[in-house]
Amino acid sequence: MSVCVCRYAVCAYPGAVLAQLRAFLIIMEEGSLNRAAIRLRISQSTLSRQMQALEADIGGALLERTSAGVRPTDAGHALASSLPRVLAGYDAAIAEARRLARGQRDLIRVGYLGSAAQMFLDPALSVMRRIHPEVKVKLLDLSPGEQIAALRKGEIDLALIGQEGALVSTEFYTLKLTTLPLVAVMPADHPLASKKRISLKELRDEAFISSTEEDLPGHDRWITQLCRRAGFRPKFVQEAVSVSNMFTLIVSEGAFALVPSYLKHFPVAGVAMVELLDRKATWDFLVVWQRGRTADSLRELLDALADVSHR
Repeated sequence: MSVCVCRYAVCAYPGAVLAQLRAFLIIMEEGSLNRAAIRLRISQSTLSRQMQALEADIGGALLERTSAGVRPTDAGHALASSLPRVLAGYDAAIAEARRLARGQRDLIRVGYLGSAAQMFLDPALSVMRRIHPEVKVKLLDLSPGEQIAALRKGEIDLALIGQEGALVSTEFYTLKLTTLPLVAVMPADHPLASKKRISLKELRDEAFISSTEEDLPGHDRWITQLCRRAGFRPKFVQEAVSVSNMFTLIVSEGAFALVPSYLKHFPVAGVAMVELLDRKATWDFLVVWQRGRTADSLRELLDALADVSHR
């Protein structure tokens, strides 16, 4: 079988290029084509053709033939200095991909939404530690928008977010863990703050705190849909960049926000949280993960999350 030394043909066969690069390093170690060929268990002529193909791809000589063997050119020195690190990274990436293809995973990276995850994540992790003590879990406190971006980049394996996850249901697998009622957050001195329950209609003339698309994608559209069901269109003021900033703006702007009821367990000075009577005013808590084969340990964590949500 002939070996094409065309630059583009060589690049079309990454497996062949890898073999050439590994052979080049062995030649560097041995200082001799003959000794390298013996070590590689191929003929010297085959090894010479591999080096010719590699040099054609590089566009210059990598080795100088001498009476004592071979020695690297400047280009050969440069290639040899960086190759071990590059090949080690390639080998590690392939090994990791093969492990994941077999359903094995030693590390699970979880993005989570602050206190919302405590309801499910802590109990589920206790189950994981008992079933898979060898699996490490890395937790990253990220906003919903940051979690979606991290999923797209492959930087996390699992996201625990609100109904923002529904926006990416065509890209990822999603599982609804629970549906929670909403509460209206308002300044503590607002006339409605003394009530036990209110309806969305009563907020017709109030202003709402807005959210950035980067942190809470689709949040303002979701609020708008809820309010339109109640017969009005909300007025938005000020963008909150975090939950704590939202509470600050509620007090300073005299505005409202709609949040899931679990936040009632985290009282904040200066604001009141009042339950909504509207049955359709709810918040979904979702777990989102990559499509494709799910690693066994990741599946165990998903099952544990689902079990906790049904208790």
